[in-house]
Amino acid sequence: MPKELDVVKRAKVIEWLKTEVLDQVSRLFKAMWEGSTARIGDCLASLMMSSYILGRRLGVSYRELDDLLIDKLRKHKKEGHQLEDWYQDISALEEHMRKR
Repeated sequence: MPKELDVVKRAKVIEWLKTEVLDQVSRLFKAMWEGSTARIGDCLASLMMSSYILGRRLGVSYRELDDLLIDKLRKHKKEGHQLEDWYQDISALEEHMRKR
């Protein structure tokens, strides 16, 4: 494949993935409105998948994204994020990520 076509293809994939992220956020909001836990889980999984793949297409490896997430969780925990103070969500997610 000529280099010019590859660049165009890569740009199109990135644009498509951006629309996928937006579409999944929209679907998530609808599922939340309807109260469907099965659809909420499906939308969240699709959103995470699209985010990971978009990151990879933008040059961020899956491992690097995981490491960045863990760093962000540690920062939020150290700074006393409300979700940590109220529910310990930050610690729970950090523990989950470390066990993976």
